[in-house]
Amino acid sequence: MRIVSLAGGIGGARFLRGLLTAAPSSEITVIGNTGDDISLYGLRVCPDLDTVMYTLGGGINEEQGWGRQKESHVVKEELAAYGVEPQWFGLGDRDFATHIVRTQMLDAGYPLSAVTEALCARWEPGVRLIPMSDDRTETHVVISDEQGRRAVHFQEWWVRLRASVPAEQIILVGADEAKPAPGVLQAIADADLVILPPSNPVVSIGTILQIKGIREALDAKTVVGVSPIIGGAPVRGMADACLTAIGVETTAQAVLDLYGSPLIDGWLVAEEDAGVGLDGVSVEARPLIMHDVESAAAIARAALDLATRIAARRGAATQDGDAR
Repeated sequence: MRIVSLAGGIGGARFLRGLLTAAPSSEITVIGNTGDDISLYGLRVCPDLDTVMYTLGGGINEEQGWGRQKESHVVKEELAAYGVEPQWFGLGDRDFATHIVRTQMLDAGYPLSAVTEALCARWEPGVRLIPMSDDRTETHVVISDEQGRRAVHFQEWWVRLRASVPAEQIILVGADEAKPAPGVLQAIADADLVILPPSNPVVSIGTILQIKGIREALDAKTVVGVSPIIGGAPVRGMADACLTAIGVETTAQAVLDLYGSPLIDGWLVAEEDAGVGLDGVSVEARPLIMHDVESAAAIARAALDLATRIAARRGAATQDGDAR
């Protein structure tokens, strides 16, 4: 089975680990969000790509869900001693190595997709990881604070401000010119099923969908999404602040409406959100908390089962139509 998944950071990475357990013989392609990418200390940092790579490759800090395990922070401490900013974004010493390699390759002219492939050769994540675009895009957030109305990088709003200042606008800078990275559209075209994990619907999945051609390619496929909202609250993180910024309620129903049809064919919600619905979408309720790999795998199996049944119904309907 050929599966494509769109993924952001921690939630997406943990779901993918369950997907690998649930479908060990499948060919899985992950299209990773790069809107969170940022340049720090002269290095290009790709948080979501690295979180997927480290999680699936066995190098993630399990407790915090990002960064490397057995990490030290000597370089960060030395930078702080020199007064180098920003000091609110913490990179570990092991993590610095990844960003140094990435930046050297980018400076040498390699596209981000080739760089990501080279980095994954070390980690062997078990999936093909492709950035959504080789073109540089960055998510910026418009806020108003004591400094006035201004735009800040998403990471500053998310990490330094902890989304405590309301976002007036969330903008993917560079989206108008960005093209899908090589292999993205072909992977979608070849896929039997597409799964949207419980990643942030605005700045992870929503960002990927803004790249020209991706949403249109997905409209032709069987797509099942896993709700990132349980009982009116995000599974983790501050997705509610992002949803509020675009005028969307923090509910499983509202996120389903945001994705909409024909993009979504199936939607998994938590048991407390049973009753959610949208014309043309098959909705099923399941336990959606990922306590460990086994619970993540159970959610992935439910998503795969729903997608397989929807695809089979579509195939039968097509054959019936052809027969007539």
